[in-house]
Amino acid sequence: MRHLYRALTVLGSYRAQRVMGIATLAGLAATVVIGLFVVSPDATQGDVQRLMYLHVPVAWVTFLAFGVVFLASVGYLKTGRMQWDRVAAASAEIGVLCCALTIVLGSLWGRPVWGTWWTWDPRLTTTAVLLLIYVGYLSLRKVADSPARRAKWAAVVGVVGFIDVPIVHESVVWWRSLHQQATVLRLGAPTIAGSMLATLMLGFVTFSLAYGYLMAVRLRVGRLEDRSAVPVSSLSAPRARRPRPSSISAPVSSSIPAPVSAGIPAPAPAGISAPAPADIPAPVASDSHA
Repeated sequence: MRHLYRALTVLGSYRAQRVMGIATLAGLAATVVIGLFVVSPDATQGDVQRLMYLHVPVAWVTFLAFGVVFLASVGYLKTGRMQWDRVAAASAEIGVLCCALTIVLGSLWGRPVWGTWWTWDPRLTTTAVLLLIYVGYLSLRKVADSPARRAKWAAVVGVVGFIDVPIVHESVVWWRSLHQQATVLRLGAPTIAGSMLATLMLGFVTFSLAYGYLMAVRLRVGRLEDRSAVPVSSLSAPRARRPRPSSISAPVSSSIPAPVSAGIPAPAPAGISAPAPADIPAPVASDSHA
C-alpha cells in the first residue's frame, strides 16, 4: 500500500505529469494510425473490428481504476488516512468515465455486428451494473456531512462494489453470451494475430499512461480543494456578535451653571421667578445688667 501511494506521489510531480501527457498523446496518435491504416482488418467483421483497439484498452483502464479504488479503500479502512480517500475518489471518477466510454464504444461496435445498439447480454448487463455501483459511490460522497463519515462510507462501497469486476470479466464464461471469450487475458496463449496483439498492447500502454496522467492531475486538484475547504464546524457554529457602538450620545448641556458662592443663591433660569427669600429675623441683643 505504501508503494502505491509513493508511486502516485512521484507521478504527481510537474515533470512527471508533463512526460506522461506527451507520451499519452504520442501513444494515442500511434494507436489510431496503426489501428486504422497499418493492421489488416478482421476477416469476419471487417473494418468495424478496428474499434477493438480503443474499446478493449478503455475497458482495461476501467478495471484498473476500480482496482485502485478497492486497494485505496482497504488502505483507508486500515489506517484512517485521508490520503487514501483522495486516491479512491480520484480513481473512481476516472473509472466511471471509462466505464461509460466502454459501453458507448461497445454499442458502436455491436450495432453493425449484432444488428442492435443494446441487448441484455450478460457482459453488457454486468457492466451496466458496475457503472451504477460506482455512480452511486460518487453520489454517496456528496451525501455525507463530514469528511470522516464520507470516507468511511465510500470505502465500504469501494470494497464491496469491486466484487462485480471479476463477474464482468468471467460473465462470458459463466453464461451464454454474444461476446466472444477472452483472447488476451486468459490462461493460455493469446488467440489473435501477432500484428493485432501488438497494436492492442500499444493501446493498453497508452491508456494506462492516460490513467496515470489523469490521476496525477486529479490528486493535485484534490489537495488544493482540501487546503481551501472551509471546515463544516465553522459554518454551523454561530458567529459571535460584535458590540455595536452606541449611536446615541450623552446629552451635552448647553448652559453652564454659574459658580455658587457662599451665601449667594444662584440666579434662576429665564422665565422662572426666583422664590422670595425667607424672612430671617435679625439677632436681638440681650439686655445687659450692670
